[in-house]
Amino acid sequence: MLVSPRLLYSHCYGRYAIPAVNVFTMEQVLALFASSHRAEAPILVQVTPVARNYAHPVMLQAMIQAAAHIYPDVIYAIHLDHGNEEHAIAALEQGYTSVMIDASHDPFDINIERTRLVVEKAHTHGIVVEAELGVLSGVEDDLSVEEADAKYTNPQQAKEFVERSGCDSLAIAVGTSHGAYKFSGGQGIQFHILERIQELLPGFPLVLHGSSCVDPEVVKAINQFGGKLKPDASGVKDEELQKAIQLGICKVNIATDLRLLWTRDHREFFTNQPEGIDPVVPGRKYMQSYEAFMLKRFELMGTAGQSRALQPLIQEIQHTIIGQE
Repeated sequence: MLVSPRLLYSHCYGRYAIPAVNVFTMEQVLALFASSHRAEAPILVQVTPVARNYAHPVMLQAMIQAAAHIYPDVIYAIHLDHGNEEHAIAALEQGYTSVMIDASHDPFDINIERTRLVVEKAHTHGIVVEAELGVLSGVEDDLSVEEADAKYTNPQQAKEFVERSGCDSLAIAVGTSHGAYKFSGGQGIQFHILERIQELLPGFPLVLHGSSCVDPEVVKAINQFGGKLKPDASGVKDEELQKAIQLGICKVNIATDLRLLWTRDHREFFTNQPEGIDPVVPGRKYMQSYEAFMLKRFELMGTAGQSRALQPLIQEIQHTIIGQE
């Protein structure tokens, strides 16, 4: 059930959020669809340019389609995360239902212009576009921004940006950050900024990047088995995430938490079994950890069970398309 995020956002706004989960490997794709199937929760399968370079776009697409074949009841969209114009145009031609153009490091007017050009091309294909305004600190894939260079989204500029660029959703900088080291200053989400943005853009889908929870117990376990992560790493609190959803956050990006689980499970396995060489054993454990984690996130974000409510809407759209043909 491949759908447009436009349908998902209109259904979830103010009530629950769609997890947008970055995938790189077969284990991640399969566990994501398995957990979505179990929870009856819609998902956004998210692919970064780094993932496309690592696994090749054709391979990634084939894995996603295979998982959808195994779990045909899963309602999902395919989204390009943090792309440029070249990535976005390629994704338009490869069956993605959503693309992100990230020109957030450019001056305001240039960000608008670059976004607008991608929007014009994407909309001719019926594909929605996510843009970003403001800059998040942290490290993820090939993105690296120092805290001193990060900046919050200006609410008034957010309104102007959406009106001039025509984007369909907007990733905003309200205090979250990429990677495992978040909130080193302890500031958390700046809700006064988020509230003002919602006031100026009522009903418009907002996106929260850098929103992993970074479980300290997982970090502790990684270090116990030879890791060198900073023990003061922290992420977005559950209650903060739920409040943000009520204020218009429709899409919540998840990547770091699942990388931490991969690291923990593989470090633990090869530390306890130094003679081991079989990738299937830690791979299977990782898929179990992945699925258990996602089931909890579906519950937290209110996504669990929402596929049942979406199915009649999807069937209605399908019938309309068939009638038009």
